[in-house]
Amino acid sequence: MANERVTAGLASPGAAHAWRIAELEREVRELRRTNTLLRTYVAQRLDLDAHHDTGRPRTPAAPGHAQDARHPAGERPPNRPAPHPAPAPAPAVVLRALGPIEAVVGGRPVDLGAPKQRALLALLASTVGRPVACDVLVEELWTGSPPPAALSSLHAYVANLRRVLEPHRAPRTPPTVLRTSGRGYLLERRSVDVDVDRFTGRAALAWQLQESGDPHGALRAFDQALALWRGPAYAEAADSAYVRPDSARLHELRLSVTEGRCAALLAAGAHEIAVADLEAFVQDHPLREYGCELLGLALYRAGRQAEALAVLRTHQRRLARELGIDPRPALQRLQQQILHHAPSLDWHPRPRPARPSAPRVRPPVAAPL
Repeated sequence: MANERVTAGLASPGAAHAWRIAELEREVRELRRTNTLLRTYVAQRLDLDAHHDTGRPRTPAAPGHAQDARHPAGERPPNRPAPHPAPAPAPAVVLRALGPIEAVVGGRPVDLGAPKQRALLALLASTVGRPVACDVLVEELWTGSPPPAALSSLHAYVANLRRVLEPHRAPRTPPTVLRTSGRGYLLERRSVDVDVDRFTGRAALAWQLQESGDPHGALRAFDQALALWRGPAYAEAADSAYVRPDSARLHELRLSVTEGRCAALLAAGAHEIAVADLEAFVQDHPLREYGCELLGLALYRAGRQAEALAVLRTHQRRLARELGIDPRPALQRLQQQILHHAPSLDWHPRPRPARPSAPRVRPPVAAPL
């Protein structure tokens, strides 16, 4: 009978409308209650994260606390410092590819095995973070004439390198350094530190310091970049058509860094040292005009004007004889400036950039009595 009265009451439009409003109000109250509980839970989880990050215990917020309810999920109250971000994990493997391929695992050099196994690692090091197809690896390792068992040998080389590069990896766990990707393999960038990246980074920093008027800082960065070289890049795979473009790029960058270092020597006033380095450089690379320009300037600043002019004229004849071209305008202008002893060629020491000092704290002034 009670159900019949409720059904009869809802039959009228006004009663049905009032009942629907009551239901909506109840749903809103339930949503608010759920939202408050969710905010409290998120705040407590953030407190636990902060405790693990900082090592200092925090008092968990009480359920339904008014302050927690005022902050949406994912935000922290203003008086709660955010936890410090965890530092990025250090690369598991250090690879040296600016010369014969080398690997350092856990701070110790490791044996990379047979020549083809080393060449495989050099090929992969030239494209860290990008997969190389097995067909390409087979073609490059066996120079276009792979034996019938080449693919099986490739898989064996990969298995051997994985054991060397991840000696503590548990059985049947996926590798994190030399990974399978599709129908090929790749070196994981997050797990590998390659000296090629460090070389380009130090070179970029050196040129930035040079442009900002800090030749001494630039000289240090240039020296650090060049010290990473031990021979031709990717030496075991230097003849590979797959590696050759990046090897040529790095060789050209190395020559430019050598010239930049000599320019930094001149800017720092080390003219005699620059002359010695540039004479050897120009002898090995006689068609590089910037190196010849730097040598002419270094000789002039070292008080050897006749030799400076001889270097520039010899370079001019060589360009005409071998390439049929004239020197670039900068070289022609330098020759005229040397002939006329232009003051702009003289060296003027630059003040070293001042290091920021700690702010001086004045003692508090005593208030008058």
